[in-house]
Amino acid sequence: MSEDPESRGAAPRGKETKGVDSKSGGRSRDTRTKLLEGALRTLTEQGIARTSARTIAAAAGVNQGLVFYHFGSVDELLGAACHHGAEQRVSRYRARLAAVTSLAELLQFGRDMHAEERAAGHVAVLGQLLAGAQTQPRLAAAARLGLQLWIDEIEKVLERVLTGTPIADLTDSAGLARAVAASFVGLELYEGVDQEGAGHALDALEQLAVLASVLDELGPLAQRAVRRRLRNTAQN
Repeated sequence: MSEDPESRGAAPRGKETKGVDSKSGGRSRDTRTKLLEGALRTLTEQGIARTSARTIAAAAGVNQGLVFYHFGSVDELLGAACHHGAEQRVSRYRARLAAVTSLAELLQFGRDMHAEERAAGHVAVLGQLLAGAQTQPRLAAAARLGLQLWIDEIEKVLERVLTGTPIADLTDSAGLARAVAASFVGLELYEGVDQEGAGHALDALEQLAVLASVLDELGPLAQRAVRRRLRNTAQN
């Protein structure tokens, strides 16, 4: 019978933990958290190509065997780390997103978040995860789930700020949320090679927000005309 490398008597990964003392369970959770954060730090500092059980364990300050004990494989650990990191970032910004009342505010939030995330090194993690996801199906699925956390929050904002506007009836909030998320992911990565170009792209998005604001300020007759024209265009 195998033993938990951290403490004798703890249940193996995926098994019932009934009867395990709370002290042992606490150590196990602490180790999992260390491994998740160590994986994210390794991706940031060394890149996907040099991320391994050895480098992650070194970053986490734990025994290499614990990678496989807790997660089964490096890919599974990276997938869990992707979700863990996304949950942390979304939680950090959820209240600010909930306070957004217009497309212009959403784009300004995007600018602010972009600067904060790049300064904290999280853009580098995202780039490495997406690079690895191109050839590793498990990692692709995990990256998709991590991005979905952002998409869900953005969709809530879009549904709220578009309600009652001329384009509300013609807008797929779920699809638009994915487009917004994809745009910011792309801009975050693009800025690494063309910072000025990324700035121009953000400026162009803000111009669209201004246009939406102008449409929203039109009178009822003008708004009906805009809706009719947009509906006819969408049907053609």
